[in-house]
Amino acid sequence: MNRLNLVCLGVRNMKKAIAFYKAIGFENPETEADPAIVFFNNQGSKLELFPIEELAKDIDELHPPEINTTGFSGITLACNMKSKESVDELMQKVSEAGGKIVKEPQIVSWGGYSGYFQDLDGYYWEVAYADILQFAEQDMLVID
Repeated sequence: MNRLNLVCLGVRNMKKAIAFYKAIGFENPETEADPAIVFFNNQGSKLELFPIEELAKDIDELHPPEINTTGFSGITLACNMKSKESVDELMQKVSEAGGKIVKEPQIVSWGGYSGYFQDLDGYYWEVAYADILQFAEQDMLVID
């Protein structure tokens, strides 16, 4: 097994969650008002392993989230963008759609430009850009 096909997020309110993800740019042909399950069309993905304490500090160095089952679980989702401006634009959409910005985009230790938000259910997402990032066919992130 060397692929990740689906990442499933448990949501508390399907209608609100669908509206949030559509508002920030995810595409879905669903027309039913309150479906039992929804699949968003997506472009390629990667799986990253990172020490949990360091990941918590990356979200907020001074006040990292608590690592437990009701707070920070040690998992983040990430969307790598093709410009700093697109990071800022996506974070603005997140804020307008009701997401919580937990780390404003900024230049970070690894040389990129990165920020974090929580979606309506508290899942952490990183939105990042770095001029060293490359994208292959279907916008799959290339990591050599």
